[in-house]
Amino acid sequence: MTLRILKTLTLTALLSLSAVFAHAQEEPKKFTLAWSIYVGWMPWYYINETGLMDKWADKYGIEVELVQINDYIEPINMYTAGRFDGATMTNMDLLTIPAASGVDTTALITGDYSNGNDAVVLKDRDSLEDIKGLDVYLLELSVSHYTLARALESVGLTERDINVINTSDADIASAFNDPAVQASTLWNPQLAEVMKHPKANKVFDSTQIPGEILDIMAVRTETLEANPELGKAVTGAWFEAMAIMNSDTPEGRAAKQMMAEASGTDLAGYQLQLDATELFYTPQQKLAFATSEQLAETMSFVTEFSFRHGLLGDGAPSADYIGIELPNGDIWGNENNVKMRFNNEFVEMAAEGKL
Repeated sequence: MTLRILKTLTLTALLSLSAVFAHAQEEPKKFTLAWSIYVGWMPWYYINETGLMDKWADKYGIEVELVQINDYIEPINMYTAGRFDGATMTNMDLLTIPAASGVDTTALITGDYSNGNDAVVLKDRDSLEDIKGLDVYLLELSVSHYTLARALESVGLTERDINVINTSDADIASAFNDPAVQASTLWNPQLAEVMKHPKANKVFDSTQIPGEILDIMAVRTETLEANPELGKAVTGAWFEAMAIMNSDTPEGRAAKQMMAEASGTDLAGYQLQLDATELFYTPQQKLAFATSEQLAETMSFVTEFSFRHGLLGDGAPSADYIGIELPNGDIWGNENNVKMRFNNEFVEMAAEGKL
């Protein structure tokens, strides 16, 4: 092979490699976020189906894929295992699953809190005190379990006064039809189904613990810090959807109709669930609620429950074992083990019109 041919082949190879590298550099970063069906998370369906996510992702030169998972716990576990960059979850599950597993996680979007969507329901009994001695069907170690614990505290009872029967969220509504089931704790949309039973009585719900069950889109802190454009795109898409949803317009009604059908109900049924949810439709509403003082008080209840049930990881010596960063930068709990963060940075940008 002559020197000239060798040089030509080398140059061709280098040009090919350069083209490959250039193409790789042009490929936008891709992120995947998982969500499950719940009234406060149905806007993610709307954001995905209407192209709002693509619109905001394109603005910041990235790709964001929203993946629906039908089981609530599964996407959280998959996120914790590294399958997703973010997932929907409650504040308690953020603390006890990814954070307790050592995955530093940020609450990017705190979209709402349960204001009646979680409840304790009894058959043929109209007083919470009547729960004493009963088997209570619920998804063990979930926010339903937390709701039950807070309910029992309110009437001077403890979990020793009842017997918890672990039941999946997929089966809990149908289980209530069994004559043997006399008590259940659950959330919407299953709660709405159970309340159709002629003997069902709601004896406690989350209106009595306002602001304690927060519904969140959580993301990996490391990913968010390295890619602030992800936070901007997701926050921008969310609040645009919220503005549409909250508008008294044909577009707003169509948005809620779309979410209702996707969650397996009609518009009236979805509206009932919305009425039991305190959604933060504007960045200003979210900022007014999610103060460091409010969140510190909320998480003190949550961490105590989680510690009592061994949910903070093996060997956790106290309820404040995991550090929680509050919006003002203060640390609640262990400063050397911060794994849960509330970040208002991108919501503040939205409030100031800077997204």
